[in-house]
Amino acid sequence: MSEIRKNLKKYMGNTCQLGGTRHYRLTDGIADGCRCIDVNTGSGFCYTVVCDRGMDISLASFKGTNLAFLTENMEAHPAHFDASGTEWLRTFTGGLLTTCGPTHLGPPCEDDGEILGQHGRWTSLSAKKVCDLSDFHKGIIKISGELKDSTPFGHKIGIKRTISSEFGKASVVIEDTITNEGGKDVPFNLLYHINFGYPLLCEDTVVSVPSKECVGYDDYTKERMNERNTVKAPDGSNAEKNYMHTFSGKTETVRISNPKLNGGLSVSITFDSKDLPYLTQWVLEDVKDYVLALEPANVPCESRDYLRKNGLLPFLKPGETKQFRVEICVESGK
Repeated sequence: MSEIRKNLKKYMGNTCQLGGTRHYRLTDGIADGCRCIDVNTGSGFCYTVVCDRGMDISLASFKGTNLAFLTENMEAHPAHFDASGTEWLRTFTGGLLTTCGPTHLGPPCEDDGEILGQHGRWTSLSAKKVCDLSDFHKGIIKISGELKDSTPFGHKIGIKRTISSEFGKASVVIEDTITNEGGKDVPFNLLYHINFGYPLLCEDTVVSVPSKECVGYDDYTKERMNERNTVKAPDGSNAEKNYMHTFSGKTETVRISNPKLNGGLSVSITFDSKDLPYLTQWVLEDVKDYVLALEPANVPCESRDYLRKNGLLPFLKPGETKQFRVEICVESGK
């Protein structure tokens, strides 16, 4: 393939005609100052990495068709982030990926004397040492960066994230290396909040999660277990549904499909359930807030005090490192 790409260069003034990356800063509203990198994989799949939002992914589309749920906040600069209570929502982008953690996630709570807001600080972290290692000749798009979640006299967690794609392939791989760089055990909670929206998401959408077991987090969801594979039209009377899936410890693939969109369009998420044994399926079929998220995680999406009380709270020991890999792949046609 490298020889083919070498020959193709004869036809182009710039290889960005086929695909590549583009770096820039946003300038409007609360997004002002946010560093972003647009990625064009050359397959029709395009996405945006937000360096100042935990190297998460906001925009995502396939051949011009939007895939992700986007809030009115869009890529809010982390200077506007507020960690208290549910204020996390005021700068929630949605997007293809919002990472939650690394020391807590889920609802606000008080745990071991610490006041914790919703879903942790990951998405408020600005990356440093951002490096674009994309190489047209090798057929790779590769962006890496480092994040630090640390506080004096408290936890010190270092994160290395790499986001990569192959030229001509409609997929993105997210790889995280997370290390406890301090001297004490640290609670460790991680959830990949992968969000889908219209037009991929509508009444024609089918959801496939081949889990070992599925339960509802609350009574409203438990009464609607038969709805977990389908999606309803937006209606202000609909409330959140939260399903918790567990797996058997193998590599798993979950999928959201719309057979009537563009001749058939689906997005799959592949992950190792030994590392991420839980998946929360979050559905809200409300007006404007019309979203379905599939969220692989190392813990149930519960508050940290609940996890501690129920013996479900994992820790990172001093010097310990954990590695995670999640692949998101777009497929089209029947």
